Amino acid sequence: MTDTLNFEGRVVIVTGAGNGLGKSHALEFARRGAKVVINDLGGATSGGGRDSAVAQKVVDEIKAAGGEAVANGDSVEDGEKIVQCALDTFGQVDVVVNNAGILRDATFHKMTQEDWELIQKVHLGGSFAVTRAAWPHMREAGYGRVIMTASGAGVYGNFGQANYSAAKLGLHGLAQTLAIEGAGKGIFVNTIAPIAASRLTESVMPPAMLEGLKPELVTPLAIKLCHESNTDTGQLFEVGGGWVSRLRWEQTQGARFNPAQGFSAEQLADEWDTVQSFEGAGHPKDMMNTLKVVGELIGVDLSLSKQ
Repeated sequence: MTDTLNFEGRVVIVTGAGNGLGKSHALEFARRGAKVVINDLGGATSGGGRDSAVAQKVVDEIKAAGGEAVANGDSVEDGEKIVQCALDTFGQVDVVVNNAGILRDATFHKMTQEDWELIQKVHLGGSFAVTRAAWPHMREAGYGRVIMTASGAGVYGNFGQANYSAAKLGLHGLAQTLAIEGAGKGIFVNTIAPIAASRLTESVMPPAMLEGLKPELVTPLAIKLCHESNTDTGQLFEVGGGWVSRLRWEQTQGARFNPAQGFSAEQLADEWDTVQSFEGAGHPKDMMNTLKVVGELIGVDLSLSKQ
């Protein structure tokens, strides 16, 4: 059996750690020896308000169990303040779990500009701000682990959640690029798409479903991906109710036309079944697969050089 995944000597930032998933993650990191920054604005699920006691209650619980933690009530939009709290209190930052989020659900034709922008600012912008502030410290240390918290709504779409879906899939796009850029510096970045009972799901899921979707059934994946023994990066996982699964892109063989001659919409329509068929499909790991196919067609090497 795998040895205990210990976090002694590691400093972990968990955003949105006052309740639900974030609290579950934070408690488990602390139980395993990590020093934890408990970040939570203490606001409403729609984004308003502030209550510093929310984060402090989790800190008190950790300290009562013999762990180390500090409360932080800054907005994730002020990521540098959250990271500075970790540096001032514990002297380093090794792990960032971007978990904070709010909801502004509305069908697209009823969605306001504010509904759209606030979700992007908190979910995508907040995760960017916290990770960006931690990034240079991780690069200097040659070590880091980062989690982005996406959602099935981002992977598959969901009625009434255009703003949330866009932000959540955007987080995986961010994670994939950071995984590429961070790999050479020992920084590994992954995305989880959890389904769990939380303040954000209690209004849309029946009690029986919520009872079976305990946050504690998501946390083991966060622990695994954030441990120093983990070397997987740029990956996307669905998790919930005792189930953990990895997702990946699938690409059909596609239809090919002579680029010198061009092709019409009618010719494409004739080959549409080929475009749509997943028989013999591949699973591209990066952009190089697409560039290779297109490059072969136009007779040019489209290889990308690393910056």
